[in-house]
Amino acid sequence: MNAIDFSPLFRSAIGFDRLARLMDNARNVSDATGYPPYNIEKTGDDSYVLTMAVAGFSEAELEITAQENTLTVAGKPQAQPEDGRKYLHRGIAGRAFERRFVLADHIVVEGADLANGLLHVALKQVVPETLKPRRIPVQGTQKVLEAEAA
Repeated sequence: MNAIDFSPLFRSAIGFDRLARLMDNARNVSDATGYPPYNIEKTGDDSYVLTMAVAGFSEAELEITAQENTLTVAGKPQAQPEDGRKYLHRGIAGRAFERRFVLADHIVVEGADLANGLLHVALKQVVPETLKPRRIPVQGTQKVLEAEAA
């Protein structure tokens, strides 16, 4: 796979080196197995749901961690006694897994729910008030000069 050259972007933009790292990390992610399958759904202007098929896993066997801008979902099945069973075909995967998702700035995990073999992780973009656009009132020259003098 060819590397992406971000040098033209860096000539006219400041602070986008993080974007280059994110793109590089996304390119290097190995998703060869595709296990477990998942959907990412946009449910509103600033809300998302990650749905992952985790049939056979209990709540205790799943671990969801949000750290910095990474969401990690891991499944670690507990050893099951064989109870004298002989499988002719074993198609229900019960193997351990770990999936990592890069989160955009200000995305927070609101909660998780396990129902009917599907894990639903609710995510929301919460932009701090200080980063939201705000309207600056225009004042007359006299008021600005008075404020500077004070």
